Amino acid sequence: MNTKYLPSALILYLNYFIHGIGCSILSQQVVKEMLSEQWGTGDVMSVTAVAAALGLGRLISLPFAGPLSDKFGRRISVLIGCFSYVIFFVGIAFSPSMTFAYVAAVLGGIANSFLDTATYPAVGEIIYKYTGVATMGIKLFISVAQLLLPFFLGMCVGTSMSYLMLPLVCGIVIAVLGILAIFAPLPKVEGVGKGESFLNNLKNAHFSLESVALILIGFTCTATFQLWLNCAQTFGTEVAGIPSESVSMMQTYYSAGTLVALFVTSILITKFKQVRFLVIYPVISLVMLALVYLIKTPMICYVGAFVIGYAGAGGVLQMATAVANDLFPKIKGTLTSLVMIASSLCNYTILTAAAKMSSSGVILMNIVITVIGILLALFVNLRYGKLLKNAGQAE
Repeated sequence: MNTKYLPSALILYLNYFIHGIGCSILSQQVVKEMLSEQWGTGDVMSVTAVAAALGLGRLISLPFAGPLSDKFGRRISVLIGCFSYVIFFVGIAFSPSMTFAYVAAVLGGIANSFLDTATYPAVGEIIYKYTGVATMGIKLFISVAQLLLPFFLGMCVGTSMSYLMLPLVCGIVIAVLGILAIFAPLPKVEGVGKGESFLNNLKNAHFSLESVALILIGFTCTATFQLWLNCAQTFGTEVAGIPSESVSMMQTYYSAGTLVALFVTSILITKFKQVRFLVIYPVISLVMLALVYLIKTPMICYVGAFVIGYAGAGGVLQMATAVANDLFPKIKGTLTSLVMIASSLCNYTILTAAAKMSSSGVILMNIVITVIGILLALFVNLRYGKLLKNAGQAE
């Protein structure tokens, strides 16, 4: 690893610190209440519908964001991502209506896609001897930001500032990071300019039932943590009786669970097959969701936040992608894109549906989708030995 690229890696990781706030801020109950009042809707679940637009933005942009990154280099995609995020943050802070905020959120999803398709390969190219550690660093910066988010909101209260000052500050910070990215040195990438389009890769792919199951797991595992992240605080306030000023601590417990999972899972996957965790972690999430739905107390909500952060958001999506790459090496890039598209499709469709439901109904829907994910993962596990043998022969 060339040390001259370390400042560049730091800039890329700091983008994801800001992204961690961006993908969570619309799930905070105090922010939901302020925005619903600002838009004149009077319904906090309307903010969940706007959060769903982040998934729509990803869905629109993922098919061409990756090929653009391969064809024109990582820097241009980083810059598109940064400056799209500026529009998202400023748009949310000053949004006069739900429609205005919805458009801003679509741009936020586009920003996420361009950052993903540039940053994941870029940090792997910088820290090329430890690509797993490099990509884990992205998740680490996201989780730390989500852990600190309630404290940032508390600072707004302590200084008598509006909660909406936080997205405005984030917009300014990521604009600065974008400017720094213009001048940051990045490794030269062999093959830039030869990237195939997503559609061409799709035409040449040969899918099986197992590859389809892994793509669908991208949908189900995303539902488990996104439904919790966006609706659990509303459940905590409306059903479990947690005061509005205290409910944001659920975010802290959730993020702490995710951080613990990053370290624990990175050790466990060196000792056990990662495909097993596609069953184990969703089963843990299912049990926890059922307990939250049945018991309905503040304590169980806080415990649930930690457990869902660990088992739901602690790397199942990344492990599903890794398993897909291991089992289907000939369509590795295409499957990765499709798993992420399934994840984005979930983010849009499921959160749009959740916006029209009660918070208890959302928890119940989460339970059903998580069960489906477990069944899909069991199918992949039963076929794993044969698939791995076939993958080895293919190579």
